[in-house]
Amino acid sequence: MLLKNKKDAYSLILLVLICFNGYSQYSAEFKTNKEKYPESNIVRLLDEEVISIKLKNNDLEIAQSFIEEDLFLDESAIYGSKRALNFSSFFELQSVEATSYEYKDGKYKTYKVEDFVEKDELENSFHDDSKSLNFIYPNLSIGSKTKLEYTEIVKNPRFLSPIYFGDFFPIQHKKVTLIADKDIEFRFEEFNTEAYKIKFQKEEKRGNIIYTWELSDIDKFKSEQNIPSYNRLLPHIIPIISSYKSEGKTINVLKDVSDLYSWYYSLIKDINKSETDKQLVALVNNLIKDKKTDLEKAKAIYYWTQKNIKYIAFEYALGGFIPREANDVFKKKYGDCKDNSSILYEMLKIAGLEGNLTWIGTRTIPYTYNQVPTPMVDNHMILSIAIDNETYFLDATGRYLPIDMPSSFIQGKEALISKDPKSFEIKTVPIVPAKTNSFKELSKLYIDGDQLKGESTTELSGYYKIDFFNQLENENTTNKIKEYYNRKLRKGNNKFLIDSISEKNKFDYNNNLIVDYKFNIRDYTKNFNDEIYINLNLKQDISAYRTEDDRENDSEVKYQAYYEYTTILDIPEGYRVQYIPENFALETDYFNCSISYTINETSITYEHKLEMKFLNLNGQQQKENNKAIKLVEKNYKDIVILKKS
Repeated sequence: MLLKNKKDAYSLILLVLICFNGYSQYSAEFKTNKEKYPESNIVRLLDEEVISIKLKNNDLEIAQSFIEEDLFLDESAIYGSKRALNFSSFFELQSVEATSYEYKDGKYKTYKVEDFVEKDELENSFHDDSKSLNFIYPNLSIGSKTKLEYTEIVKNPRFLSPIYFGDFFPIQHKKVTLIADKDIEFRFEEFNTEAYKIKFQKEEKRGNIIYTWELSDIDKFKSEQNIPSYNRLLPHIIPIISSYKSEGKTINVLKDVSDLYSWYYSLIKDINKSETDKQLVALVNNLIKDKKTDLEKAKAIYYWTQKNIKYIAFEYALGGFIPREANDVFKKKYGDCKDNSSILYEMLKIAGLEGNLTWIGTRTIPYTYNQVPTPMVDNHMILSIAIDNETYFLDATGRYLPIDMPSSFIQGKEALISKDPKSFEIKTVPIVPAKTNSFKELSKLYIDGDQLKGESTTELSGYYKIDFFNQLENENTTNKIKEYYNRKLRKGNNKFLIDSISEKNKFDYNNNLIVDYKFNIRDYTKNFNDEIYINLNLKQDISAYRTEDDRENDSEVKYQAYYEYTTILDIPEGYRVQYIPENFALETDYFNCSISYTINETSITYEHKLEMKFLNLNGQQQKENNKAIKLVEKNYKDIVILKKS
């Protein structure tokens, strides 16, 4: 580089000094990692875990020890000073030591954390009573480090934690050592590990089997919206204790699904053994007195439970697995998913119907029962009932769910259905087809200056209707209801405004929600000389399904959906149709779409149908879907031209 004068030379020297001084106050370790991970806030220098499983007095003693060393690369160090460790009656914290290191005057100064505060957490109501131990690292800034060491006792051998080899920040080195008595049999299920060269070693030493996994230089995973769950993304291994030998006998723990079911059944076998509350019996008899078929009886009981038993999530220890007595739930009128299933079971029994308690994992859990026969595989309880060779999956924690629709978050999931002490059945919950979850709208429009005015009838079904009902529960005034529909039914542009509105079948389990309304949209039509330009693609729903071009992770939607719009535009008096777009149709693996225009004597009829056929898309599928969506969006830009006669 040629420096033209002294001023240029001085400027270059100053720039170098600024850069040098900017990093000179930090450690060499910081500089190396800042250069290596310029986009990261933090880097984990060491992530080490030691799992010890000992056979003692015919039982298993399990301890898990962790060491986490982090280096902060920017101002987020201040926000990273707050930390919490979760624990419960299944995972007992035994010891915790936390330290922060401030780099100053060429060396690290050590600060031990002295204050720890315990808090209750209510995040996971199905399995455990969660608590957290909260603390703050002192004196954190750019270039600071932290070290966290803790040990937890695993109180039940069915609850071994997954081993993760990645996170949303880079990890320099990950090491896991599992030390177990040689008489303990394991299976290790791997997920998302194909692209990683995890070094594995197994050796026997002094009556123990030592398993070791190591992986270095793990890039951070990208945090994005609508990721199905981190278990579908992060590479991890789930250790499962199959069995162990003690006093010459083999004791199965979780060798297969039957072992998991046996344990689950032992927790529910003694519920609802006492005499049923007479008031509950009278209630059921009253609900079914005019019902002629088993399905009608089941509907009446299921809908009453949804409406009258409030869902409250709070559990303690094995209470996270054991349903409460139906009599207690009936008296209190509240409960969690297991309690709601318990009272539903008892009410169906009173009606002469046989329900089955059913364990199921929501869609955030990516495992099947055969892959992972541990409590990690499910987090929810429902009730199943077979009527006329059809299995119905009843989730009484929901609201406005018709009997033939499962909760949206269990679609496509395996259900573990209890039959008796020894037998069970695994069935897959069906995925509700798109056309069941429909948003249909008929609109009649006319042009008034630069305004578009009209009236519409919107009909909602399936999950679409259920979503509206749940949201409308909180809209309890005329103004709130109108504001709600202004948001949800908006079309054209952000100047859309509803003038009047009426509802039919609101909060009805069996019939579709119908909304009639009149509206206007200011500044929507464009007038130039003797021509009017108008875009009849007032709703462009497919754009919400397009993901970012640089997205790295899978994406997920709540349910498949169907949209159908019929729009009739009055041709203003004295005008004729100068141009209408060509009809368009496209079918892909992910959606079906059609747009058509028909000219009548005094009007133009626009029809748009869109069927979204997926729940999850991987990266390649998103690219294909995005490409197809852009073709639809190109057609969304087409306009109708009306010309003065």
